[in-house]
Amino acid sequence: MSDLPLTLAIGDYLHTRELAADRIKPEGIDLRVLNHPFELIAYRFLASQEWEISEFSLATYCTLAASGNAPMIALPIFPSRVFRHGSIYVTADSKIKSPADLKGARIGIPQWTQTAVTYVRGWLQHDVGVPLTSIDWIQAGVNDRGRKEMAKFDLPPGLRLTSVQDKSLNELLLGGEIDAMISARPPDVFLDGKHGVKRLVPDYREQERAYFQKTGIFPIMHVVVVRRETYEANRWIARNILEAFEKAKRACLPALYQGQISFVPTAWSNDHIEDTNRLLFADGDPWPYGVERNRKTLEPFLAFCHEQGVTQRKLAVEELFAKETLVELKI
Repeated sequence: MSDLPLTLAIGDYLHTRELAADRIKPEGIDLRVLNHPFELIAYRFLASQEWEISEFSLATYCTLAASGNAPMIALPIFPSRVFRHGSIYVTADSKIKSPADLKGARIGIPQWTQTAVTYVRGWLQHDVGVPLTSIDWIQAGVNDRGRKEMAKFDLPPGLRLTSVQDKSLNELLLGGEIDAMISARPPDVFLDGKHGVKRLVPDYREQERAYFQKTGIFPIMHVVVVRRETYEANRWIARNILEAFEKAKRACLPALYQGQISFVPTAWSNDHIEDTNRLLFADGDPWPYGVERNRKTLEPFLAFCHEQGVTQRKLAVEELFAKETLVELKI
């Protein structure tokens, strides 16, 4: 019997390249890998499920899962994790000097159900003490006009969201129509260095370290999902895909610690990686997949989603993932 042909669309990550290069194969699966920018992958998969396996937004998936009609099922594989204290942008002359000053502000976001925005709102509410109901939320594209929400949702009472289609967040910020913006992708007006746009939290790395030590949250941005009809017809693939991703991740890790070659094009990369990984996960796996080792991140995130109306009900962690991936085999 020939292997089951499946296509995976995912970003070009170091920890998935062994799969893309066909050096590691999921058992029983003839896997074709497409590398594209994440936004393209997520929008195309949501629109028409063009491939069977896809990288996807964690928050948008949670929105669909809570509604009961998600056309996909997730696997506890997390290609992208990013701390987000550095994702708030203001102008250099802004009256907003600290995150606490965002109370009562006008804040631009690219979409309500963006994962990064959900984490930042959760941090503002629970750790900074900024009521989300005190803010006028403005939705628009970061650099381009006309961006719309990817999924349907209902805002809880007291939250205010206005969609702006004829201007970008860049234009709104420079024009003084918003006081700050939250964006997973650094905006062009920040990257070009010409407009006096800066991060609200300049020492974000120190803040994020303290946040992790306090909460255990290492924010998960993206998840791997499988088209539901494909999964239902071949439930054995869930575990095999998870195990292949685990092998691909572990295959890339030794090279990161080698000081004799420049595997990463920067000085002292192995020292930096070793120090960072020891801080986050001292047991030796700096990028854990699976449910249990990520529960400290997933459970608060699901609470944020429910509080913010990203999900219409509070999900349990186990509801998100194919049940075949929930058990950890130990011999």
